Amino acid sequence: MFFLKMISRSFSRQFKRRLLIAVTVCLSATVSVAMLGVVFDVGDKLNAELSTYGSNIVVQPKSDAVVSDLYNTGDSAGSASGSSSGSDGGSTSDGSAAADSADPTAFLKESDAQKIKTIFWAFNITNFAPELNIHADAGCVGSGAGSAGSAGTAGASDESASAAKCKATNVPIVGTWFAKTLHMDSGESTVAGMNGMRSWWKINGTWPKDDSEQAMVGSALAAKLGVNVGDSVTLDKTIAVGADDNTNGGTGKTGKSSTERNRVKVKIVGIFDSGDSDNSAIYMPSIAAQTLANLPNSIDKIEVKALTTPDNDLARKASKNPNALTQDEWETWYCTAYPSSIAYQIEEVLPGAVAKQVRQVAALQGDVLNKTQAVMVLMTVLSLVAAAIAVANLMAASIGERGSELALLKAIGATDGAVSRLMLAETAVISLVGAIAGALLGSGVAQIVGHVVFGSGITMRPMVFVLVFVLLAVTVLVASLSSIRAILGLRPAEVLHGR
Repeated sequence: MFFLKMISRSFSRQFKRRLLIAVTVCLSATVSVAMLGVVFDVGDKLNAELSTYGSNIVVQPKSDAVVSDLYNTGDSAGSASGSSSGSDGGSTSDGSAAADSADPTAFLKESDAQKIKTIFWAFNITNFAPELNIHADAGCVGSGAGSAGSAGTAGASDESASAAKCKATNVPIVGTWFAKTLHMDSGESTVAGMNGMRSWWKINGTWPKDDSEQAMVGSALAAKLGVNVGDSVTLDKTIAVGADDNTNGGTGKTGKSSTERNRVKVKIVGIFDSGDSDNSAIYMPSIAAQTLANLPNSIDKIEVKALTTPDNDLARKASKNPNALTQDEWETWYCTAYPSSIAYQIEEVLPGAVAKQVRQVAALQGDVLNKTQAVMVLMTVLSLVAAAIAVANLMAASIGERGSELALLKAIGATDGAVSRLMLAETAVISLVGAIAGALLGSGVAQIVGHVVFGSGITMRPMVFVLVFVLLAVTVLVASLSSIRAILGLRPAEVLHGR
C-alpha cells in the first residue's frame, strides 16, 4: 500500500512532467504502430497498386518464347514497354500492339485461355486477356476481298497496288477480349478482358463489345485516318492460301501458293490515349481479328494480371530451374504466390505454352517494397530514439526536483535500490498509459495512410502491437536506468536487485 501511495502522490506532485513523459511515449507509439502496421501490409497494397498498370505475367507459344530468349528481342515476358518503328511511320508496341511488322507464326488456342482460372492460385489471377497481334491496312477503298494472284510474286505486286489505296498500311491490330463472361466447369463465372487491364487509358467513347464488329482506335491512328467515334473503318489484309491444302500460309504439293485479300469493316466506338505506342493500334474483338487473318480460335499471347508475392532467393532459384529445388523448397515455392510459381502452374494447364513474368514489373515491385519498408522502419527507429532521449531528460529533471523527498526516504531507511525501483515503477505506469493511447492513435493513423495512399484500409496485425510494446518497454527501461545512474550513481544491477 505504501508503494502504491507513493506512486500516486508522485503523479499529483509532478503532474506536468509525468504528462510530458506520457505524451512522449504516446507520440512514439503512434508513429511506431502506424509505420509498422503499414510495413506489414504494404506488400499486398503495393502489389495491388502496381497491378493496375498492366499484366505481370505473359503467356506465349513455346516457339515464340524460345526465339525471344535466343535473340533477345525484348523482355522475356513480352514487356509492353518496348517499341519499334512500323512501316507506316508510327510505332508498334512490343508486347502490346505488335513486336514488329511481321505477323505471328505460332499460336495458342483461344478456347484454352480460360483454363488459366483453374490453377491452384486461380483466385490470385484478377484478370487476363488473350491477344491475336496482326497487321492490316486501314481506311482502304476500292475492291474488296478476292484473289490476289496465283503465284507468290504476282500476289506481292497486287498486294502493293491494293495497299496504295489505303490511308494507313501495316497497322497493328490487336484482337482480344474486353469484358467477356466466362462460365467455368466448376459452375463459377468470371469476367476477363482489356477493360480491367488498361485502366490508365484515357478513353473517348466506350469499350467495344465482345463478339461484335466494333473496335477502338489509338488517338494517333485516329488522327491519321481522320475518324471519330461512330465512324466506320475498313480493314484489309492479304493472307496466303495453300494451292492444294487451303491452309493459311501453307503450300500444296506443287509448292505454289496464292494470296487473298480479306476485308472486315468495323465501327469505331472508342478512341483511346494510352500514352505509348499503342496509340497507333486498333483494338477489336478477337473473333473479328481472327476472321480478318483467317485464323479461327487462334491467339499468340495472353496477358495475365495476378496478385503475387515479391521474389526472394527461393523464387529466383525456382525461376531458373524448378527441378533444382529440394522437395521442401518445391512445396514452399509451389504453394506461395510467387510470379514464377503462378507462371509454372499456367504452363501446366496450357499445352505448348510458356508463361513468364514481366521482369520490369516484378523488379519494380520488389525494389519499391524494400525501399518503402526501409524508410518506414527507419522512421520507427528514429521515433524510438527520440522517445528514449526525451524520457531520459524528463527523468533526470524529475529526480533533480525531488532531491529533498528522496533524501527523506533514505533517512527513514529506504535503500538507493528501493528509491530507484520506485521511480522506475512510476515511469512504467505513466509510459503504459501513453503506449496504450499511442497504439490506438497509431491504428487510426495507419488507416488514414492506407486510405489516402492506397485507397483502402490497413490490416493491423497483433504482432505489430506486441512488437511496439516490447520496443517501447526496452526504450523506457534503458532511458530510465541511464538517468538513475547519472543522478544517483547506481548501476543497472544495483537498481534492479537492490543495494
